Amino acid sequence: MDAAGGIGVVGAGIVGLCTAYALLERGAAVRVYERGVPGGGQSGGASRVFRHGHDDPRMVAAAVASRAVYEEWSRRLGVEMVSRDGALALGPPAARRLPGLRAAGVPAARVAAEAVARALPPLAPLPGAAVPAVLDEAGGAIRTTAAVEALRGALGDALVTEEVLAVRDLPGGGAEVVAGGTVARHDAVVVCAGRGTAALAAGLGLAPPVALGAHVRLTFRVRGDAPARLACLQDGSGAWGETGVYAAALPGNREYAVGISEHVDAAPDGALADPGGLAALADRTRAYVRRALPGLDPDPVASRVCWTTELPWGPDGVAAWRAGDVLVVAGHNLFKQAPGLGRSLAAAALGDEPALDLRPQARLGARAA
Repeated sequence: MDAAGGIGVVGAGIVGLCTAYALLERGAAVRVYERGVPGGGQSGGASRVFRHGHDDPRMVAAAVASRAVYEEWSRRLGVEMVSRDGALALGPPAARRLPGLRAAGVPAARVAAEAVARALPPLAPLPGAAVPAVLDEAGGAIRTTAAVEALRGALGDALVTEEVLAVRDLPGGGAEVVAGGTVARHDAVVVCAGRGTAALAAGLGLAPPVALGAHVRLTFRVRGDAPARLACLQDGSGAWGETGVYAAALPGNREYAVGISEHVDAAPDGALADPGGLAALADRTRAYVRRALPGLDPDPVASRVCWTTELPWGPDGVAAWRAGDVLVVAGHNLFKQAPGLGRSLAAAALGDEPALDLRPQARLGARAA
């Protein structure tokens, strides 16, 4: 047995990387296990939406905290982790969430067509004043590649390329990680392994109610010169035939990644219920771009397919389950919350009180009734 000690982190997606870095901030020894490329699974791709808008006010506060951590880490590590382009939300969900944003001190306001056009030049004119438009000035595009690489570099040789087959809570305290090339004992272990989390949890006698699915998003070129500002988009209006559309700019504002917030259901082993459903989602995304985003070339230049791991109380839901000295975390749409979530998981692994109530019964991130 490799007597590694310290805290083990299983998974080097954005949540695992943030948890490990938060542990280093606290002076803890850490080892991160990742079987593939760090950030190459659910955290893959070149951009994500940073938004403060949530139905659960606890998640709005958590997003405020995470935005501050992203800024802190950006300064420390010398990279821009979140752009300052803002996040534009359209439709009834945007109007519903606006009071919660204001209560949390987020600089957000309902804006008219002219401000919409300045924030997101490729967007078609709004079809009438009846479509609510809310601009979150503190939102922006998460620079996913830069964030992953910066955190990966900060971890150095604490990151090891190993596939974890099992995690075991030890009767005398601590936890054991059984990996392909080592068996190591740690003071505690945090499991944040994306699609693989449920299988590792089952070995601990835990059953997080994770619904597995697959999702696709496409990247389109911006017509003409790159705009100085290219806000993220959440379109819940239905004005162009779809609800639940999201989009974020890639670095340089020359490309825009667009997706429909739906997924193809998958069995626990990853078998897709309808393999053709991904192509159908891609077709709908292209059709939406032709209608709603005429400032983009409608022929995509790239696509990204990734797993989704959603909890039953909503697409922004997150929770952690405990088996002795092992914490198992699951959720969806976590990139924007990852720094704050990582600090909470680090605190919990070290025996301190986390800032976020991650108990499953807390139903953190629950959708509006």
